[in-house]
Amino acid sequence: MKPVLLINPNSSEKTTNSMTLIARRYLPDVLGWTNKKGPKMIVDANEFREAADKIARAKWPNVSAMIIAAFGDPGAERLCRKLDIPVIGIGAAAARVAALDNVSFAVVTTTPKLTSIINPLMQKNGGNAYLGCYLTEGNPLFLAANPEALDESLIKACEVAKCAGADRVIIGGGPLGEAAIRISTKVTVPLIQPLAVACSEVLSAM
Repeated sequence: MKPVLLINPNSSEKTTNSMTLIARRYLPDVLGWTNKKGPKMIVDANEFREAADKIARAKWPNVSAMIIAAFGDPGAERLCRKLDIPVIGIGAAAARVAALDNVSFAVVTTTPKLTSIINPLMQKNGGNAYLGCYLTEGNPLFLAANPEALDESLIKACEVAKCAGADRVIIGGGPLGEAAIRISTKVTVPLIQPLAVACSEVLSAM
């Protein structure tokens, strides 16, 4: 079977390696790809659009499926129209699972300037079950480089989302995959891990 390609729209090879290792827990053969000309971490709409254009226009190897491993799914819809293989965005996949049985869900993320992209994606795939985005405190790049501060901030935001009525919380960010695993036993609300859910969708589609 041909491998699955995990696309990291950011330029961090470390993040690509981390996400690829997570994906390999669920899929037998995963290759990682890094957008080397992109930002270290997508934090605003302009960076998102640039990454989407890069992904949509790139020439890709012969693979069985693709995972867009950034939470707003940059370029995913355009690739779906262009290719005849499954192209799964981690954000849309997470919303579909979070909204099962019409359970209320929220997103917790570190990137406030991406809420204008995240909210429509969640509403499209999760419908009225979506309550909204809940944000961590602090600079996203600082949090990404400081795991303890990141975990603490994510846990606080998850509890705020729960108090607002969320029965499930999506940890919104491909680079947050390791953090989602670390805090899963430290919060009092069930977490949806977008990358794991996307891998499950790939298996189903294949």
